Amino acid sequence: MVNDGLDLPAEGRFVGGEHRFPVRIYFEDTDLSGIVYHANYLRFMERARSELLRQAGIDQRAAMESGGGAYAVARLDMRFRAPAKLDDALVVVSRPKSVHAAHVVIHQAVMRGEAILAEAEVVAALVAPDGRPRRQPAEWVAKYRDLLGQGGASHR
Repeated sequence: MVNDGLDLPAEGRFVGGEHRFPVRIYFEDTDLSGIVYHANYLRFMERARSELLRQAGIDQRAAMESGGGAYAVARLDMRFRAPAKLDDALVVVSRPKSVHAAHVVIHQAVMRGEAILAEAEVVAALVAPDGRPRRQPAEWVAKYRDLLGQGGASHR
């Protein structure tokens, strides 16, 4: 059997300094009123952040498996502006805002066309297996700085 890449999950792509991740709204995403259930926006954003990291060359799975730790959401500030509905084609736009020794701040917006439906500022902290904060690997910090336009190799 030939895998020509057609069976791969959605990854999104970098456009300039931001990552764009497509999302389609299915019936399972909606509540009884026919709009997207609020917690599902968090799921869409989580997937988009994971793909941003993967495409930037940050291997979360290898870090976890080697005992290097994993990201945990340390803070989340979210604002809902307008509802998404069944069959909407959305895009989650993610862009790092700042990088620090043990965490990164990422701004995310769920959009339908030019309209922002929800947006969040997410602080993702790297934590050791025991749950304590840990410094991010220097190569990860360099990758974030590249995305922020502060130097390093290109990942776009």
